[in-house]
Amino acid sequence: MEAATSLEERIVLHVEDDLDHADLVDRCLSRHRPESRILRMEDGEAALAYLARSGGGGVPRPRLILLDLRLPKIDGIDFLRTVKATPAFAAIPVVVLTTSSSESDVSRAYQHHANSYLVKPDDFSILDSMMKEVGDYWLDWNVQPGGPG
Repeated sequence: MEAATSLEERIVLHVEDDLDHADLVDRCLSRHRPESRILRMEDGEAALAYLARSGGGGVPRPRLILLDLRLPKIDGIDFLRTVKATPAFAAIPVVVLTTSSSESDVSRAYQHHANSYLVKPDDFSILDSMMKEVGDYWLDWNVQPGGPG
C-alpha cells in the first residue's frame, strides 16, 4: 500500500496540557515521523477552535488527533464527544493517550467513539516504540476518506 505523501495528510493534532508529557510524546513521534507536523494544543477549547478553522479550509486538517483526557476548559471526553458528533470531523481518528488506566475512562472513551485508547508508559523506550507504532499505523497504513488507496 502506498503511504500518504502530502504534508497536509501528516498533521497530528496533539491535545495535552502537561508540557513535559507533550514534549516527550512529540519528540518520540517526530523522531520516527520527521515528515509530520505536530500541532500542540493545551486544552480542548483551543483544539476545537483549531478544528473549526480547518473545516473551512483556513488551516490544514489533521490526519490524527492524540488526546489526553484530563484537560482544562473542555476535557477530553467532551472534546471527543463533540468531534465524533460533527460530521466534518467524525472520520478523523482520535487516539486517547493518557496516564489513566481506569476502566471507567476506557469505557467512556470508547462510548464516545475513540478510535484507540493508549496508556502512557513510564519507560521512555516503551513510549518511543509506542509512538513509532502509532505513526506507522495511523499515518502510513490506515486509509481515511479522501486519502490514498
